[in-house]
Amino acid sequence: MIASGSRALAALVLVALLSACATSPTGRPQLQFMPDAQIRSMGVEAYREMQDAEPVLEAGPRVARVECVAEAIIPQVPDEYAGNGWEVTVFESDQVNAFALPGGKIGVYTGLLEVTENSDQLAAVIAHEIAHVMAEHANERMSTEMATALGLGALQVAAGDDPQRRRMMAVLGVGAQVGIILPFSRTHESEADEIGLGLMADAGFDPRASVALWRNMADAGDEAPPEFLSTHPSGETRIADLRAELPTAIYRYEQARAAGRRPDCAS
Repeated sequence: MIASGSRALAALVLVALLSACATSPTGRPQLQFMPDAQIRSMGVEAYREMQDAEPVLEAGPRVARVECVAEAIIPQVPDEYAGNGWEVTVFESDQVNAFALPGGKIGVYTGLLEVTENSDQLAAVIAHEIAHVMAEHANERMSTEMATALGLGALQVAAGDDPQRRRMMAVLGVGAQVGIILPFSRTHESEADEIGLGLMADAGFDPRASVALWRNMADAGDEAPPEFLSTHPSGETRIADLRAELPTAIYRYEQARAAGRRPDCAS
């Protein structure tokens, strides 16, 4: 009975894996179980809850600056990823953070505006967050966790009541967290950096500002855990990756400026 249950769960995992293949904007294979409409609905609902629960800055120069940067970047989102009703909210908070949710909902915390020294740096953050939505990282994240849970469930059934084997399964659960889920998060961050760098450049923001931005972010943050236990690449890794992408991004930036895309957002 245990063996048949294990086989059934394993078969379920296999079917899910085979039927949920997708590709990110960079060409990376992805696992996506969730319907797009459901993911967008969840993003919009979460956004509305945050607007109700957290102080919102309605107007003023900080709001104008954020809106100006976002409005310059959003038209550069390729048509196949542009089907979102983009909306920007500035939250009054000391958090040095920003986010974008499925459904095209962008949030920027005023604490971030104290760290970004100019509109180019702010553009690097907003473009990075929009890139997460373009690449459907929320769907992939949820799908990866679901597949991991299903796979570990099948192994748990196989372990039965043997205490030693169950301890091994517990260790394997930690291994899955470090070996599968966290690296996927780091992959998402690195991919969003790459996509976002191109977006900000196409909008006419200087992509070289991204390197200075992440130095500022590192100075503003607490001591980071080792990279292999973190959901984000280390600052050194992130900056090295950005530098590697800069030649292409600078070319796109120069092309955008030549085409007249020169956003004038208050710094």
